[in-house]
Amino acid sequence: MNTRYETLAKRAAAFGQEHVLRFYDSLSDDSKRRLLDQIEAIDFPAFAALADGAKRNAAVAGRIAPIEAIDATAYDAREKERLTEKGWELLRQGKVAAFVVAGGQGSRLGHEGPKGTFRIGLPSGKSLFQLQAERLLNLSGRAGRTIPWYVMTSADNDAETSRFFQSSGYFGYAPDDIRMVKQQSLPAIDEAGRMLLAARDEIGFAPSGNGDAFASLKRSGALADMKRRGIEWVFYYNVDNALIRIADPLFVGAAAHYGNPIATKAAYKTHPEEKVGVLCLKDGRPAVLEYSEVPERLLYEKDAAGRLVYGLGNLSIHLFRLDFIERHAERDIAYHAAHKKIKTVDGRGEPFTPDAPNGCKLETFIFDYFPLAERMTVLSFRREEEFAPVKNKEGEDSPRTACRLVLDLHRKWLAEAGAGPQPPDGRDIEISPLVSYAGEGLTPDVVKSLLERVPSCDGEGESG
Repeated sequence: MNTRYETLAKRAAAFGQEHVLRFYDSLSDDSKRRLLDQIEAIDFPAFAALADGAKRNAAVAGRIAPIEAIDATAYDAREKERLTEKGWELLRQGKVAAFVVAGGQGSRLGHEGPKGTFRIGLPSGKSLFQLQAERLLNLSGRAGRTIPWYVMTSADNDAETSRFFQSSGYFGYAPDDIRMVKQQSLPAIDEAGRMLLAARDEIGFAPSGNGDAFASLKRSGALADMKRRGIEWVFYYNVDNALIRIADPLFVGAAAHYGNPIATKAAYKTHPEEKVGVLCLKDGRPAVLEYSEVPERLLYEKDAAGRLVYGLGNLSIHLFRLDFIERHAERDIAYHAAHKKIKTVDGRGEPFTPDAPNGCKLETFIFDYFPLAERMTVLSFRREEEFAPVKNKEGEDSPRTACRLVLDLHRKWLAEAGAGPQPPDGRDIEISPLVSYAGEGLTPDVVKSLLERVPSCDGEGESG
């Protein structure tokens, strides 16, 4: 009997994971080596403790109170100009970086590939990554300084994401100014805490959640790269927001003005039951309550103006001061057991896709760093101008709704630029982020050029 096999079989069995080897005898030599390599790399005692803690981890009771937000739409022209110029100054000095969380696949959208490569159905056919790259290039050109872009991938999509950027010519970016940052993965488990197999010869791994962002920056050397560049603020966002205003100068300027280690953009929920976490104070510290954690007595509570008291939705648009990231990059934060439908194998080792959640992925959340700051800056904004999530194949938060939000915003920009309330013949006009970042620069000649085109929105997303 193979000594290595015996050693690893005993190690797995000691932690109730002997089943990962149940198909071992039927495997080829290469498959046997691959499976044993996986098992050997797992720290079983640490994983057992982590999994046990995650499954027991629930919302910790505490004193909940509303968090104060600054209405960014209420700034007068002078204050808005002052804060925006402060943001531009930091951009011109090279003090701002962009960091996108892009470790997910587009499987829920019917797309085989990284979610960032997905096209939401715009006339241009641009992917989410391309829309974001062009917004960054617009700002970089106006600032006279390239905004470095860090892309958090996962084991599932790192290689494919890198190939996509390469084949796209990095969208006009210098390759040295884009850096891939791969997050760690952990075994997925069933309800009994047993590791799930993705195949007869493969343990199923899943990305460890967006809370691994800080640690990933440090492990990969990206944090050191940021320090070398003199970065002071890191703009953090999710890849699936088709309207994200990356490194928004007003937001950057406001964050720097108020000086807290974290700033976030928030928007009020459209209705009490909307499935979005809410910003609040827990025991006097900034926090987020997941929508499933909000007590019913608070869910519908309204203030004197009729607005939800706990209605500030967490939309994952943040600015972190670099010294805060560095201070907490190695801090342990809680893992959460996220119940999911996880592809695995059946008793015969054949591929099996469940119809209902059959296990858990162990994840950390970026907002679990919020209580480490005494205060954070919260800016509320118009969600229709900056938030178009792409999460579902159809219905709410789908490619069709995101496409519509983008084109409706562009129609508004054209009207404000003097093109009238509607483009001729009811056509949808898409405005490239290289032309306008947030509605600026739409001169009569630019508007004329745009109106001469005849695009349309098909509303159907497709691969990049």
